Amino acid sequence: MSAARTRLLVCIKSAQALTLALAVFFSLGATDASSRFNDLGHRMMCVCGCAQLLGECNHVGCPDSSRMRDELTTAIAGGSSDKDILASFSAKYGATVLAAPTTHGFDLVAWIAPFAVFAAACLGTVLLIFRWSEGKTQSAVHAGPTDNPADQARREKIRRETGADGGFEQ
Repeated sequence: MSAARTRLLVCIKSAQALTLALAVFFSLGATDASSRFNDLGHRMMCVCGCAQLLGECNHVGCPDSSRMRDELTTAIAGGSSDKDILASFSAKYGATVLAAPTTHGFDLVAWIAPFAVFAAACLGTVLLIFRWSEGKTQSAVHAGPTDNPADQARREKIRRETGADGGFEQ
């Protein structure tokens, strides 16, 4: 092997090792307490009525956010799992403390309903367009000249009185 090829292979292997080390480093950092606090704080709502996430509640004099954050810090330090922490907050403050509904039970409707309504609206629009286009096709067929002698006489009278043929062929 040439020296240039050997150096290229060493550089490639070094880049691969560095990428693997960075991936391991960042995945280990995702389990520390501050990142869990940040993650869970953004999955819960402040119960004071400000309609902000717990991790983002910053209004002056909030009676609940500091207490809830302290509870969250204590639960994380106590070794509780994320699911247990969310369940305990939900039991204490009600289901409205969760920023997003759960994905089981009746709460599943909150995830399915918007897509179902959108699909029904699209289907209704398509059916309405077909109905409108069908109505125009039928009315165009019936809008042609009739064989009624009174209508033909009326058209002929209009042609004579206006002095124009109109360029229409019959």
